[in-house]
Amino acid sequence: MAAGDGGRLRPLTDSQPKVLLPVRERPLISYPLRALVSQGITEIAIVVGYRAQQVKEALRNCAPRGCSLEFVYNPDYDDGNALSLRAARDFVGDDPFILCMGDHIIEPALIAMVLAARPAATTLVVDSEASLESQLNDATRVLIDGDNRLVRIGKRLRRWNAVDTGVFRFTPDVFSTVDHLYEHRGNGLELNDVMRFRAAHAPHVDTCDASGLFWTDVDTVEDYRSAEQQLEQRDGLRL
Repeated sequence: MAAGDGGRLRPLTDSQPKVLLPVRERPLISYPLRALVSQGITEIAIVVGYRAQQVKEALRNCAPRGCSLEFVYNPDYDDGNALSLRAARDFVGDDPFILCMGDHIIEPALIAMVLAARPAATTLVVDSEASLESQLNDATRVLIDGDNRLVRIGKRLRRWNAVDTGVFRFTPDVFSTVDHLYEHRGNGLELNDVMRFRAAHAPHVDTCDASGLFWTDVDTVEDYRSAEQQLEQRDGLRL
C-alpha cells in the first residue's frame, strides 16, 4: 500500500510521496518490494493515491528485476487505509495474498515467515520484542493468546504483548469484511478495524512472531532519520 500523503513527514513530502523518500540512496518502497521478490512473490499491485503519477514513474525505473507491477488507484486514499485494501480486489481475484506497507522497511525473513505459517484465513506478523522508537512510536498494539491467535488490536490497548509489523496474509474473503464495515461505518475505515472484526467474528486470526528480525516504520521525520541510522548499523543485512 502506497497511497498515503505522508502528512507527518512534511515538509519532506510536500513535493514527493513518502514512499519515494530516499533511504540510503534507494526509494523507501524499494525495501518491501525487494523483500517480496526475494521470496518469490513477483506479481505485485501497488495501491497509489497521493501523487500517484510520481510513484508510477519512479517504480517503472527502479522496480526490482523479475517482478510484474500493476498500479491500482485509490481515489479515497485519505479516508482510511482499508479502502486501499479494497481497491486491490480485482487484482487479487480468488488467490490468497500478502499485504505490506510501502513505508515499512522489512527484512525478507518476515515475508518468508508469513508464507511458511500454518494455513489460515488471516495471518498477521507481530513483534513481541520491539524496542526501536520507530517500532513503538504510534504502534498498533496487539494482544496474542497462548495459541498465537489475535485477541485484540488497537493503538490504545492497555494490555498488550506485541506490536503489528505491517505484514499480513489474507484470503479474498477479507473483502467481504471490508464491504460490511464500510456499509456500516463509511469513510475512515482502517485496517485495524478490519483485523479487530475478523478476530471477533472469523474462525481465528493467526499470528507469527518476528522478534529478532529487522523491520521499521517510517511515519515521522524522526523515524526517517532513525531508519537511515538503523540501516547503517546493519550494513551487512541484505535488504
